[in-house]
Amino acid sequence: MNSPKETKTPRNKSAAPATTAAPSAFNPVDEHGRTFFEVHLEQLAGALDAASPASSVRKILGQPKNQIVVNFPVRRDNGDVELLTGYRIQHNNILGPYKGGIRYSPHVTQDEVKALAALMTYKCSLAGLPFGGAKGGVSLDPKQYSRAELERVTRRFTHDLGSNIGPEYDIPAPDMGTNGQTMVWMMDTYMNGLGPQNKNAVRGVVTGKTLASGGSVGREKATGQGVMYCIDQWAEDRNFNLDGSRYIVQGFGNVGSHASVLMGRAGASLVAVQDQSGAILNDEGIDPVDLKQYVGRTGGVAGYPHAEAVSRDEFFATRADIFIPAALEFQLGAHEAELLKVKMVVEGANGPTTPEGDRTLERRGIEVIPDILANSGGVIVSYFEWVQNKNSASWDLREVDEKLKAKIVAAYTRVRDTAAELNVSNRTAALAVAIRRLDEAYGERGIFP
Repeated sequence: MNSPKETKTPRNKSAAPATTAAPSAFNPVDEHGRTFFEVHLEQLAGALDAASPASSVRKILGQPKNQIVVNFPVRRDNGDVELLTGYRIQHNNILGPYKGGIRYSPHVTQDEVKALAALMTYKCSLAGLPFGGAKGGVSLDPKQYSRAELERVTRRFTHDLGSNIGPEYDIPAPDMGTNGQTMVWMMDTYMNGLGPQNKNAVRGVVTGKTLASGGSVGREKATGQGVMYCIDQWAEDRNFNLDGSRYIVQGFGNVGSHASVLMGRAGASLVAVQDQSGAILNDEGIDPVDLKQYVGRTGGVAGYPHAEAVSRDEFFATRADIFIPAALEFQLGAHEAELLKVKMVVEGANGPTTPEGDRTLERRGIEVIPDILANSGGVIVSYFEWVQNKNSASWDLREVDEKLKAKIVAAYTRVRDTAAELNVSNRTAALAVAIRRLDEAYGERGIFP
């Protein structure tokens, strides 16, 4: 029912849809005032106990290796000069070059990027990639900047990062508020700091580029595709038929929209969506392809004519089988977890669930596929792009998707088996698998000197 055809009418058949649903709000702290990094350390502590790495490794993983903060001027189109703050946090590189996205958001803080960089370390380790973890960002609202201004922001930020990035050292990628064009500007700026003989050897300084500039097919949908592969495995393990199932999605950007389209192809029905503009519901189903086109035109789901506006609580209380949070961190606390009427949560976003939310979901028997597994498709295909750039190769979509599925299924199986072995949650198991690989690398290499 989610193919691009006639969309069912909403329950509310009034002439004009309401648009007053409460949007999700960014919250820099959880229910108990803990920051994202503090919450991460709490979740990590349980996984460290389960994985039992060397005491030195516990200490090393507790803090990032490098924290780079740059304040840089940018000229606006009207001639004014604005001073912006950018961050690049490099958490760990024992397994390979630092790897992680660059986000443009007014909510970017050093604490947030620290937590995201740490998650990238464990995400790459869990996926079996030869990468470490990093994350970066600039504190700005990209919607308030012209294309020319964003280009100047990107080029100046890249210039000021200087040798702190590189194709064998630290490899950025797109994230919230950035895209393939942003990465091309970063690549070109980095290239122009080198001699002409070396320019084309450094295309892999960033991933997530446009196809014309060295990107990989399948990268744009990779994170949503990875979410879908996780859902497929979960359904296969439980003999659950996705055809005819119901799902709800928070956030309808790159990850949420691609995952929704793929779920629709599997025969599942999208019944409710929430983003920063509001929440909508149609109990008979929302066409994800049509909604994606609508959001592309309007910037949000509010006002979508084939669904009715609902409150945030009504969105979370919508009866469904699967919930895909694909927005910001700290969106699923104890209150929201109590409202959910689903069988499973698959985290398309980074850190969407608070510890209290996790405990509530566990008490209620709602399974969670954690972020470092569920949304790892993006960094996996980024790795594929990096390999293709290094080898001057170009893979077709079938090859990319097959390799991505193999990586995701292998990681999913490791998490499932470790959860059963240690009698822990999927989140703790995923972190434990990642920690064990890091611990093995430190054990073999030792601590210099």
